[in-house]
Parts: sequence; C-alpha cells; structure tokens
Amino acid sequence: MKALLPVKCKESLKEDVISIPETLMEWPISSIAFGTVQYACKPTYHSGGILYLSKKIYEELMLPYEGKIHLFVHEDVLHLGPLIGIFTAGFTNSIIRPIGERTLFFSKLLSTEKKVGAYVFLFGANHINWEDGTMEGYMFSDKGWCRRTLPFPHVVYDRLPNRRTEKHKLLSETREKMQKDYAIPWFNPGFFNKWDIHQKLMIEENIVPYLPETSNKVTIEKMESFLAKYPFIYVKPTNGSLGFGVYKIIYNREEGFYYVRYKNVELQNKLMRFSSLETMLGTVMKNKDLSGYLIQQGIPLIKKDDSHVDFRVHTNKDESGRWMVSAMAAKLSGKGSVTTHMNSGGVVKTISEMFPGREDQEDITQKLTAASLLISEAIDTHLPGFIGEIGFDFGMDKEKRIWLFEANSKPGRSIFYHPKLRYEDILTRKLSIEYAVYLTEQTIQHPDGIFS
Repeated sequence: MKALLPVKCKESLKEDVISIPETLMEWPISSIAFGTVQYACKPTYHSGGILYLSKKIYEELMLPYEGKIHLFVHEDVLHLGPLIGIFTAGFTNSIIRPIGERTLFFSKLLSTEKKVGAYVFLFGANHINWEDGTMEGYMFSDKGWCRRTLPFPHVVYDRLPNRRTEKHKLLSETREKMQKDYAIPWFNPGFFNKWDIHQKLMIEENIVPYLPETSNKVTIEKMESFLAKYPFIYVKPTNGSLGFGVYKIIYNREEGFYYVRYKNVELQNKLMRFSSLETMLGTVMKNKDLSGYLIQQGIPLIKKDDSHVDFRVHTNKDESGRWMVSAMAAKLSGKGSVTTHMNSGGVVKTISEMFPGREDQEDITQKLTAASLLISEAIDTHLPGFIGEIGFDFGMDKEKRIWLFEANSKPGRSIFYHPKLRYEDILTRKLSIEYAVYLTEQTIQHPDGIFS
C-alpha cells in the first residue's frame, strides 16, 4: 500500500493521534515511522486529503518540515518517506557553502526532493550519532542551507568525490556499519575498476562486440603486439577518471618512431617522439607502477571539423527500478588532446547538432540506447550492491560500429553545461531520488529480502 500526501502538524490532536484521509481507512495502522524512528499511534479519519500528525508525534519523528511525502504501510506500520541520506566528504565550516565548490551541485540535487516527494539531506561520517541513532544532516531550501537533527535514513546515496577519499578507513567503516548493522541500502557504492568491468562484460556474448581488445599486462612485448594489429593503442590507468593519465601511442612504420600523446602534470597536452618503447616508458611513464594500467585497442573514430568524436550516455534506474537512458551527448576532442574531456579543451554537442540529418540522428540514438541499456543490465547483474546510475563513454568508428570505452559509477556532469541539455540535467537528478523511493519501498516491504 502506497500513497503520496501532504503531511502536516496539527496541534489540536491528542498526543498519540494521527488523522488520515478516509480514503485510506482500509489501511491497518498501529504505529507510525520515519527513517529508523517508530512511534505508537491511534488513527482517526477525515474527509480531506492531508495526513495530520499531533505535535508530539511530529516532533518525536523528527520531521524536518511539513511537505508532500510518500506513505507506505507494512505490518500495521505507516512509514513516511523516503528519508534519503547523501553520503559525501569535504565539508567546510560554512553554512553558505557547506561542501565547498561542490555546494552548487548538491543544492541542485536536493532541490528536486519536493518534485519527487522525499526528504533529502547531506551527511558525512562525522555527523552520525551512533548512540542515539540520529544524524546532523544538511538540508537545502529556498532560504538556503540549514542543519537538522534527523533519524537514520531509509537509503543512502553515495556521492564520495574520488577514489582516494573512498579508501579512507572511517568512511569505509561507516558504510559497512550502516549496511550490516542497520540494513540500510547504500546505492552507487564505489568507483568502477576498468579491468574488473571489462572481465565481467566479456562473459556476455552479446556485449563482446562492443569491447575493444584490452589487456592488463602492460609490457613492451604486449604493446608491440597490439601496435602490430592496430593503428594506435591507449595505455590508461585502471582506476583513472576525467582522462588523467591516458597515453595514446602510435607507431609510424615508415619513420620507425613511436609517438605518444598525453597530458602532463601541468595539464598541458603533449606530443613526444621516441625511437623505442623502452625509451618512451622510461621518460614519459617513469616511476609509474604499470600494474595499475591497461593497454587498449585504439579505435579510429569518426571526425567532425578535424576533431575526434565520442559520446556520453547516462543511464538511471527509475521509480520502478528499471534502467532508462536519461541523457546523451556528443563530445569533440580539444586540439592536441588524447580525450574529449572538457578539461582538455573538449566541446559538448547535442546529437542533433552533431548529425543534422534526421536518419543519422535516429540511427546513432538507437544504437547508443541499445548498447547502454544492455551493458547497464549486465553491470547491474555482475556487480554487488545497488547501482542506480552509470555514465558511459562510447565511440563510433568509420563503419558506424559502436565501441565501449568506459563505464563510470559516478559520472561527471560537465555535459550538462550545454544549454540544450537542461532537461536532461534535471531528469538525471530527479531519477536518482526516484530510485531512492523505489529502494525505500522495497526495504519496507521486504526488510530481510532486499539484500539477498
């Protein structure tokens, strides 16, 4: 049983009373819950469309404000929710910018809560009061940021900023304790490992055609064998992101020289020439642990205005827990760049801007949609935990074949700076909250089965 209703405090009600619309009279209710807090109550009924709580119950449940929220009933308990905790790190002492330069992103994300019917807050490991089962969460409203004491949430959305932070002992222990001791589903935990994803996708016969040949043995011999088969290769970090640490290597047979493109520590795009791979590795990748890198087949991509083109596709789970494509854009490489990332001078275009012809637009959209949904399902099947969103980087070769370059569990949002992708920007944020509603309902209805 489920409904979406405004919830309000009514001081005239007796301490243990709630007043429910008479359309919900068949709901058996003996107590009311919000997050991990539960309180015994006596239901009365009225002809309106609002759920009224006594002042005592409203305060005991620690509801942050009156608003429209989902109602779920299971085993005579009326659950209000979802209460969604967004877990991150990097908090400041400023209530105006509590999460530093990422404050704007989080304010946009939290501002979607009323569109969905949810309470959403930000928290870090140091904001948890384990003894009394509460959190000091940051909430966002029209008046700006504020701190509220809240119960433990129904679900947690992991938005840790990077891999280094994710490995911090306190943060990993917090996640483990909330999942194991409190059975709170935690979605999008962890950054993807490129080699791990590649191996798991290689199991699926219908996905193999999308995968460039890849090896995790970065040796001179393996690089030579790849360069004998392909016009160029990439050497990229297994746990990299944003195009950092990617090397494009070309062997010019006529000259007998190896060329390498990469971005140096000053974030400048560099092109260097070497007479041997040994010299190249000793110069460009000096002191790097090659066990943390992959070799990947280079794909000659389609070009536009002398720039290489690849594609970013976002997929999200919706309020029914089903995968859908939520955003799609083309990206053009910057001058002299190995990748199409905006921090390397890349430019974002919509599919219609990139392909003026209707037939071409429909063809590429259909191909990218089919590939991204198929691979989303496979990743979801083969990886543990709850995955609610994935960002894909695809390429298209001159024969219009689609290739998967990368899958990201915490996709960047730079494509949404494009003014024509505003709808997709809002949709991707809204779907993350809607998936949390789905997980909340599943957790309430199947408290023992959601993790099995």
